[in-house]
Amino acid sequence: MDYKYTSRSDADTLELAQNIESEKFPNMVICLVGELGSGKTVFVKGFAQALGIQETITSPTFNLVKEYLYGELPLYHMDVYRLEGTKENVGIEEYFSQGGVTIVEWADMVVDILPEERLEIEFKVVNENTRVLVFRPFGKRYEDLCNSVL
Repeated sequence: MDYKYTSRSDADTLELAQNIESEKFPNMVICLVGELGSGKTVFVKGFAQALGIQETITSPTFNLVKEYLYGELPLYHMDVYRLEGTKENVGIEEYFSQGGVTIVEWADMVVDILPEERLEIEFKVVNENTRVLVFRPFGKRYEDLCNSVL
């Protein structure tokens, strides 16, 4: 079952991410899908703030993974845009079981290596400020999360 949320501003997206963070658990995997500028990194910023991470959050476009280890749980922020079409093992699967939260931007490009249980959030641009976020939970924990937050 899909869930929908309409964000009318960056502040809405930040607040939503903070609410989702309140339901976090070790080895949580959140997969973000959407065009450039749709709000994926804004979501990660809100989630990181709620985890108590003090570092500045930026998209790890040229690094693949940024590790933020000094919050309530470790946060592994990935941008896999440059992996499109690659089948080589780059090691990102190892992060899914490290006890932290993994957030993957451009997750639709690596669907074949994502864990079976995960939360997918698709960001759809409506206009300059408005986004519709479509949540697709894979697994009971993620369904429960969606029912609690949305």
